Amino acid sequence: MLEQNNYKRQRVGKYIIKALQNLGGSAPKQVIKQEIVADKDNKISYEDVFIPVTSTSGNKYIPFDFDFNFSLKELLILGYIEKYNRITEIVLTEEGRKLNYSTFPNNDELDKINKFWKETHRDYITKKNKNNAVSIENDDLNIEVEEEKKEDDLIDRESLSIKLIDLIKKFTPKKFESFSRKLLSKMGIIFDKEKGVIMSNDHGIDGYGIFESDDFRTNKVVIQCKRYTDGSIGEPEIDKFRGVISKFSADYGIFITTSYFSEKAKMAAYQFNPTITLIDGQRLIELIIKYGLEIKEIPVPYYNISNYYYEEN
Repeated sequence: MLEQNNYKRQRVGKYIIKALQNLGGSAPKQVIKQEIVADKDNKISYEDVFIPVTSTSGNKYIPFDFDFNFSLKELLILGYIEKYNRITEIVLTEEGRKLNYSTFPNNDELDKINKFWKETHRDYITKKNKNNAVSIENDDLNIEVEEEKKEDDLIDRESLSIKLIDLIKKFTPKKFESFSRKLLSKMGIIFDKEKGVIMSNDHGIDGYGIFESDDFRTNKVVIQCKRYTDGSIGEPEIDKFRGVISKFSADYGIFITTSYFSEKAKMAAYQFNPTITLIDGQRLIELIIKYGLEIKEIPVPYYNISNYYYEEN
């Protein structure tokens, strides 16, 4: 059996439906997960959805991912989402758009779900190698899933996210600052080599530069980087950073962390001027993938991580 964290295993189909309805009917998996975290009614936290735990065999995994992917299969067989694969968005069908998520699943839906899993279970029990299996609770149904397989949908994007954030957390503070500037440079920020790099450590910032938008408007921007292995960034750190932004007469700031921001920190970032753009660990991974920072798809949708992330500092 795998080591479990405080997350309670559960069906999350109704949360997926609610998130997709809120998002207009279609969204990538990561965006759906972020919407689930943002919805405080379901009491599923950032840690539950994005922070991996370690199995007894030493592999890192996220228990929520099992529930998420199993729930997607249930929604698919019920006809509430369209057929999907590793690289497509999850799309609601017309029935899914009209569904009352608060009453999902009803008895009829549960009967169809359990019939599907019983048929699936018959396929699983024919397999000889049952070592390192994960027990997934579906009401009274116990399904054995090979740990090494971890569902087809977990082979690519989810595994990459876990691996990358784990590697980045091992960066020295200096390398994390350099890495952050490298990423933001790909996004179009031009860093001032004197003020933005050499003077950074003496002035409480990790970068200073300019960004020219598509309408030729130029903004001065200051960045702050925090390589946290656990815990969240709080409101006091946001307030302190805002003071530094004002000191540099910058138009806005960018705060990057390998961790995540508390709700008070998020409110503080946007309520007052100058505003602060927040990039947490999950958004950081999305940007790395989007801009291909030392990773590449070989072939789509599998990824190769370059030696940059493994360098000794």
